[in-house]
Amino acid sequence: MSDNAIPAEALRRALKGRGAASALAHRFSGDARAAVDDGWGTFEQGQAELPAQLATEVRWEDCRSALSHNQSPDVGFDRSLNPYRGCEHGCVYCYARPTHSYLNLSPGLDFETKLVAKRGFAEALRRELGSPRYRPRTIAIGTATDAYQPVERELRITRSVIELLHEVRHPLGIVTKSAGVERDIDLLAPMAAERLATVWITLTTLDAALARRLEPRAASPARRLRTVRALSEAGIPVGMSLGPQIPFLNEDMEQALDAAHAAGARSAFYTVIRLPWEVAPLFREWLEVHYPQRAARVMERIREMHGGRDYDADFATRMRGGGTWAQLIRRRFDIACRRLGLNEERLALDASQFRPPGPAGQGSLF
Repeated sequence: MSDNAIPAEALRRALKGRGAASALAHRFSGDARAAVDDGWGTFEQGQAELPAQLATEVRWEDCRSALSHNQSPDVGFDRSLNPYRGCEHGCVYCYARPTHSYLNLSPGLDFETKLVAKRGFAEALRRELGSPRYRPRTIAIGTATDAYQPVERELRITRSVIELLHEVRHPLGIVTKSAGVERDIDLLAPMAAERLATVWITLTTLDAALARRLEPRAASPARRLRTVRALSEAGIPVGMSLGPQIPFLNEDMEQALDAAHAAGARSAFYTVIRLPWEVAPLFREWLEVHYPQRAARVMERIREMHGGRDYDADFATRMRGGGTWAQLIRRRFDIACRRLGLNEERLALDASQFRPPGPAGQGSLF
């Protein structure tokens, strides 16, 4: 390949409302294409003809099962559900991006513009919960892609799931960056009163400009804090997910914890940035587009936290990292939590109240 060859998918400029800067080819692709700058301005002309905005497309797939199970020792749940594949929030660091490769789609722009909604999701979950072999434990919602991303306003798949869990008195925990969770307070508040629901709001930074680049279609930091307050005032236990922590970018952890505590959060956790598979080149590209002067320094610290690599899948370190920088983040977090009194009490949700569901349409006294 020529020294002036440029990946054909690479846009090399920010697209309004999108996190990725390219439709990066996925790891199963058999083709690697490149555009060559021939000195006649054809590459620049092609750049100028690219659309300023990309529309979102929603596809449907018939759902056969709703629950996903894991045995990861560093994850605090063993089952989860995700009503959507892909996520319009466009968080450039999202570790779920490589899952689009299995659909023969790009983990880059396709992940945030070509979404898959699961038809019959609540019905599939009802069948699984009704199995004689099913044993209830807290279901985590939105751990891969956000269950309250913008398309949920119209499709309401997440709403149908919570209605079912409300009906059968099944404990749930939600992780989201969206203010859309406020819509379901009418279901979550009575569940929380019975120790059946908790919500975690992800707050990466208080810097609105940085958040727009990192998470272009997610709620603003200020809006997320208002959501924390609304949930807390409704009696719903709220925790904060401060992740991912990215060296030399979001360095306001203490201020974010202060703001979250003031809004009503009483628990918190954090993760460091993870760059599995195609997320690594996507993130490096994002750095070159938005923060070229510090890109090398950021990546150097990320590799330091992951044993000299862009990513280390070791369960012992992948969430918190290792090395001096990771130790510093951990110490800052612990000191701030002690100062604020966060994580002093752990909420245990109650799975003993679960009642297996009847046929679809059958009512409940709950």
